[in-house]
Amino acid sequence: MIIVTGAAGFIGSCLVGKLNNKGIKDIVIVDDFSRIEKSNNFTHKVYREKVERKVFFDWLPAHANDIEFIFHIGARTDTAEFNMSVFEELNIGYSKSIWTFCTENSIPLIYASSAATYGDGSLGYDDNHELVSRLQPLNPYGVSKNEFDKWVLQQLSCPPVWHGVKFFNVFGPNEYHKGRMASVVFHAFNHIRASGNVRLFRSHRPDYQDGKQLRDFIYVKDVIDVLYFMFEQRREPGIYNLGTGLARTFLDLVNSVFNAMEKEPSIEFIDTPADIRDKYQYFTEAKMDKLRLGGYLKPFRSLEDGITEYVQAYLQSTRYY
Repeated sequence: MIIVTGAAGFIGSCLVGKLNNKGIKDIVIVDDFSRIEKSNNFTHKVYREKVERKVFFDWLPAHANDIEFIFHIGARTDTAEFNMSVFEELNIGYSKSIWTFCTENSIPLIYASSAATYGDGSLGYDDNHELVSRLQPLNPYGVSKNEFDKWVLQQLSCPPVWHGVKFFNVFGPNEYHKGRMASVVFHAFNHIRASGNVRLFRSHRPDYQDGKQLRDFIYVKDVIDVLYFMFEQRREPGIYNLGTGLARTFLDLVNSVFNAMEKEPSIEFIDTPADIRDKYQYFTEAKMDKLRLGGYLKPFRSLEDGITEYVQAYLQSTRYY
């Protein structure tokens, strides 16, 4: 069997859909299933069993011999949450327990890290392991992800194959439940549909014009293609970036949303909220050499192509992947 934690969430549910599409149905999905708004993410998926996150470690020992692979995608992902104890429990402690179980039982593991580990980007966006201990994330979420990455690299005992994956700015279907933390594409679509215009954060730095802040936006279907490649190929263990390798502006993004909706652009700039202003990334761009040298050669969708599919095939009809 294959285990997917965070299976009711955005990337996790899309991953389960990818596995189903590849004919894999012996899957155990793990999450906090009390949030009804996430139920549509997995309602039509095929899986063997559903296990609540809180009882997962009670369930695991009796099934160790049946587990082929664990995708640990579940995490607390709120970048506006500043209570570090929340992240210490869910992003660090929980992840350490999964790593230890996989090590002791020789189970391959892929776990979700984040581009938030890179902080303000002053040290670059290279997934070289030597950089990890020097990174200074800008919020507790990023700190938690980097603390686990650092811990992993200190371990002498490891799962037989493992990959930590630093997700950059992922957008796509199945993020309806994410509220404030949903992608800019999602929020732009809904604002345009409701009011005809879209709001972007203005720049609070003189070296960036309004709307010209840059991010590495990646479509979720490209993300799950890479995760499946890692699962299938079992290449060199390590921490890998997962973006497109090409930063694009927020203006590029919202103009693509307007085009996909066949509407004329109308953009208003607003102040970045004070609680995240000094923790806001103005530039991210994944260095993708390691993944490419590891054998993943499939091209990533352009920002325009990903947004067009997301808007027209999913958002306009509230469809799920």
